[in-house]
Amino acid sequence: MYHFLSPFCIDIEPMSRLLLINFENDPDATYMGFEPQVFDDAVHGKGHLVIGWRNDGKVDVYHEPSLTPSPKKYDIAGKGLENMIECQFDVAFFEINETGVQANYQFRDVHNRIVRLKIAEKNLKERRPFGLLAPMGSAAEKPSAMPLVMLHDFYFVRKSKTDFEVFIDDVQHKPDKLPLPMDRTWMYFARYSPNPLIARLNPEFDGTVATTAVKKGSKTHKQGDYIFDFVWENDSIFLRRLTRLNDVHPIALKFEDPFPDITSMENNSGINGKFTVEADSSIGTIMGDYSVDKNGDTTQIEIRFGGWKPKPDKFSLRFLYTIAGVFKKWPSTYVWNAQINENKGGNYSMTSKWKRI
Repeated sequence: MYHFLSPFCIDIEPMSRLLLINFENDPDATYMGFEPQVFDDAVHGKGHLVIGWRNDGKVDVYHEPSLTPSPKKYDIAGKGLENMIECQFDVAFFEINETGVQANYQFRDVHNRIVRLKIAEKNLKERRPFGLLAPMGSAAEKPSAMPLVMLHDFYFVRKSKTDFEVFIDDVQHKPDKLPLPMDRTWMYFARYSPNPLIARLNPEFDGTVATTAVKKGSKTHKQGDYIFDFVWENDSIFLRRLTRLNDVHPIALKFEDPFPDITSMENNSGINGKFTVEADSSIGTIMGDYSVDKNGDTTQIEIRFGGWKPKPDKFSLRFLYTIAGVFKKWPSTYVWNAQINENKGGNYSMTSKWKRI
């Protein structure tokens, strides 16, 4: 058996559906948006959660007692978590049907004010949803992972034939609007996905990293929710593709220049290459470069991301991505560095960190 060391990890955060409601042009003293989310899984439990996007860049998280969200995972949201509040919602409903979004929430915020959110979309016009890599990581100051928020069947709430209310303590706030029509229809900036895929690429790590036992010459190996695709060159193994299986759509790291096995690299050697992150074709791809340098018992790895390359299928999307550069450019601000040390006894330890540039 051959023992391959992979420094890569793709954590999946299950979620049933999400909705984002912005009122940045008519903000409250505390909030400029809310993000209802629905869960039904073994990780979080079953129930509703609402993120309150604060004017100071931080977030408050309100969740039903049936959910167990981890505070540590909210460092990818803006400037991080300010408050996590377990609360009983007076009303908590969010469904998507043939006429659009049906959402209704009522709860008390950290200031004991009543928050009411209601969307009743009654438009029978056919929708044309698309895939999107949400720029959630664009505002994160100290991320502990690369946030990959892939929104399948993504769409905006239409203005026509829609009741839309945002109240905080009986003060109504006007929801933001898209600056241009889409599919010949005027839209609110409120957007939703009935099929989100949330992943955290390479969470920061400090500890022992295990190797994967692979039969010599094998080109494919499955271990848990991962599938490794290898190529062999002169009895040396290289990683061509790493796929993370999940209930929505596989996510893959595809190496145009195969990633080397660190344990078998020659001393004082280095390799540079390119890779892409891919999922459903509607989402597009994220590009990047990597470098690996081995000196003695220490190996340094760096991953630098390029931009997101979407696959817009309509003029309005191409225009939106052009005027709002944050959609395509934010991944290029993320850099991952890792140091792997070979210890006595033949085991390996890794320390990894993310930074934004």
